[in-house]
Amino acid sequence: MKTLTLAFSLLLLTNATLFAQSGMTIKSGGAVTVNGNLTITPAPFVCGNPMTDIRDGKTYNTVLIGTRCWMAQNLNLGTRVNGTAEQTDNNVIEKYCYADQESYCDIYGGFYQWGEAMQYSIIEGAKGICPESWHMPYESDWTSLATSLGGMDVAGGKMKEAGTSHWSSPNTGGTNSSGFTALPSGYRAENIGWGQPGNYTYFWSSWSPLPTVGAGTYYLSFYYENLTQGNYASDIGFSVRCVKD
Repeated sequence: MKTLTLAFSLLLLTNATLFAQSGMTIKSGGAVTVNGNLTITPAPFVCGNPMTDIRDGKTYNTVLIGTRCWMAQNLNLGTRVNGTAEQTDNNVIEKYCYADQESYCDIYGGFYQWGEAMQYSIIEGAKGICPESWHMPYESDWTSLATSLGGMDVAGGKMKEAGTSHWSSPNTGGTNSSGFTALPSGYRAENIGWGQPGNYTYFWSSWSPLPTVGAGTYYLSFYYENLTQGNYASDIGFSVRCVKD
């Protein structure tokens, strides 16, 4: 059986080479094209599979919740700057890491001021710092997520990582049944320092009533199972989850 399988594989390879030399095209599931030269075409992205950000090679898990495909980890992209500095429109993506330690970004992702996260666009749904074909969440992306998980009052528990490895006790309602895997990253605020990891996590939306003042956020607490919407100053450093276009 092994000899037969090997012979069949060699036959396929030989035929592919002959077709290529004759300029013919072979398609295998839409992923492989032979046209003179062997060209590998990446298979279409399927939500639930990991996604690699080609800008820095980092890989993120993804999850389909309702009709939206979300990153299942916080974005961790950019050059770290100290928490006392302001992120600026300088063509360099900048991030904060809790306590100015890169190791925290490796676990919780980076913190970004709203302008930096949006790459200084004020258009809702802008790509911002998200990878190509992903975007900063619309308000409707967040509300769709909450609706798919039973509403704002219970969605947070289904989004939070279960247990107390990262979340402080009691991590009320934390089951991660959605696969969103929210970790308690904390936040950066220059005037009060760092919000300690363990208790809260805040995510930017791309909607802002007053872009120079504040923007829409969604946050989770160790003590409650709800997902809460709020508006916070745009110079605070919060986490980013991207959504597939």
